[in-house]
Amino acid sequence: MLSAVIRAPRRRILIPLRSLSSETTTSADTQNPPPPPSKHPTAKPRTSTRLSPAPRPAVAHRRQALPNLPATFGRNQLLPVSNTTRALLESIVADFEAPIRYAFAYGSGVFEQDGYPIDKNGPMLDFMFAVTHPAHFHSINMTQHPSHYALHARTLGSSFVTKVQEIGPGVWFNAFVQTKGTTIKYGVTTVDNLCSDLLNWNSLYLAGRMHKPLRIIKDDARVRLTQQVNLTSAVRAALLVLPAEFSETQLFETIAGISYGGDPRMLLPAENRGKVGNIVRKQGPQFRELYHRLAGGLPGVYWPAHAETIQQDTSALARAAHLKKLPSGLLTRVRAQYPGELAGDESAYWQHIAGDDKLPSVLRREMSGIVRGPATVQTLKGIVSGGISTSIRYGSEKVGKWWKGTKESTPTS
Repeated sequence: MLSAVIRAPRRRILIPLRSLSSETTTSADTQNPPPPPSKHPTAKPRTSTRLSPAPRPAVAHRRQALPNLPATFGRNQLLPVSNTTRALLESIVADFEAPIRYAFAYGSGVFEQDGYPIDKNGPMLDFMFAVTHPAHFHSINMTQHPSHYALHARTLGSSFVTKVQEIGPGVWFNAFVQTKGTTIKYGVTTVDNLCSDLLNWNSLYLAGRMHKPLRIIKDDARVRLTQQVNLTSAVRAALLVLPAEFSETQLFETIAGISYGGDPRMLLPAENRGKVGNIVRKQGPQFRELYHRLAGGLPGVYWPAHAETIQQDTSALARAAHLKKLPSGLLTRVRAQYPGELAGDESAYWQHIAGDDKLPSVLRREMSGIVRGPATVQTLKGIVSGGISTSIRYGSEKVGKWWKGTKESTPTS
């Protein structure tokens, strides 16, 4: 960072130019004080920033969490989409009057999947909204968009919706919502719940979705920071189950498969058994943007810029360094499989686990164990949130989409 030097009698003080300019502004403002601030706390800011193709920032608050992240931090998360798609996604989110801190769109409606081509007649667009106060959000949203909620949910009110949302992985979904000439499904969670899962892998329901390419629509500094931790954790977990040399496709499929292991939907015809491969084949460039710089920056990993083959140090010492930094939700489960005293020789303990040939299978099993319970609960919550008829409709459309994709991906003789 460029710096300005101010000479003092005994020492030199380095002051960032940004800080110097702010001091200069403060001095000028002292001489010509600005008009007093508005007494109306709800007054809108004078300007609103929209980044293109980067997402719009969240509404600024006086004490927004981590407001000064470097401009380039987490730039790998800002995946581009076509201008038409970007405009549609932003217009849909902007239509909600209830406050949304962080929002992203994901799935085959945003990034194409092999075997699931984007429907020209209008795909189902999937969104996730992270809010600060869910009861407040649902109260406002029910008033503005009552048709988004099932009749029983509207009757029981926002407090009921909030209590159901808190169960399991902590998400409430509204499906088959018609807006802007398309059909959407959106989930609502809290920023605290989202960040906790990104850091700790409590359920992998949200963190697993965010291992795959997504389009950020409303950004938040706290979420961007914890998402970078989540992506790095996914790389570390993948490295621990992969051999000394592997392809980037193997890396991407391993990461994308984390959230599908243990998911009960994979046992049903509602999800294609080859879904992970379908995602990676069509979204390889997006996966590379997400993970190349992160993986290449880890110790013991060699991934040249234009190479498709990755090499890693598989010594017990190198693997132990990755193992110790796994999210607590996974690490606790792994440690339970290897009883031992950390107080004696912690380094030897971790190297013992890292050198075990069974560690890859233990990691896969424990990650599936994290996913299984919350995914099952959320599937059952779909009946409560949308009602039986909506659940049947959603399931039948998923089966139809799966069947159509299977037919179109099958080569003709």
